Amino acid sequence: MSELVIKNLHVSIEGKEILKGVDLTIRPGEIHAIMGPNGTGKSTLAYTLMGHPFYTVTEGEVWFKGQNILELEPDERSRLGIFLAFQYPVAISGVTVANFLRTALNAHRRAFNPEDKGIPIPEFRKMLQEKMNLLKMESSFAGRYLNDGFSGGEKKRAEILQMAILKPEIAILDETDSGLDIDALRIVADGVNALAGPEMGVLLITHYQRLLNYIKPHFVHVMLDGRIVESGGPELALHLEEHGYDWLREKQDNGIYA
Repeated sequence: MSELVIKNLHVSIEGKEILKGVDLTIRPGEIHAIMGPNGTGKSTLAYTLMGHPFYTVTEGEVWFKGQNILELEPDERSRLGIFLAFQYPVAISGVTVANFLRTALNAHRRAFNPEDKGIPIPEFRKMLQEKMNLLKMESSFAGRYLNDGFSGGEKKRAEILQMAILKPEIAILDETDSGLDIDALRIVADGVNALAGPEMGVLLITHYQRLLNYIKPHFVHVMLDGRIVESGGPELALHLEEHGYDWLREKQDNGIYA
């Protein structure tokens, strides 16, 4: 088990600086929530951690399992044990959910043992059905093309299903609650809670307290203008729900976060 350590991370997009010195440590068993207004860099942080090529790291380091992962390709980061659930998952027509998940799982297995011939199909089917039951998904879901024609709730459950199969040590959930009605939100949250545990650190990115009513964070961080400006416990999210972000902007205007 390893912690994810982000040190003084600066990130730009097309020459515009978005992240301006992010420091954060996520340890196994911890659930961290990052909140903040639109355009403050929350999703930029998620995509940078996973290695999206559009984001340019200009300064800083991100350490996991003794490696600066900024030097690794996205697939290498995934095989190392980092997972990103997308806010807007991409549809892949012609590739079934089951085939996608088995291919991804086998790639992870071969990272540890190049001679691994892949998980036997009966064993995989049993595992897949167990995880789908956990997320209250019908068996027919496995035979559908990945995210093709899926509702918002189905897309998010497919992301959590991937997490259940791959068993990452660091899970990054980028606004997993967006576009979900209350029933879908509860199912997705139940799935995350069932998977979270002492061997997995979780980074939740969200705008709203409602997700945190179901997934209880140990730490809440507020991002403003590309930096984490406030950190606390779950009570911080409740304060934001009641008072919004104006009090943080006032602090910023007064130079407190300079």
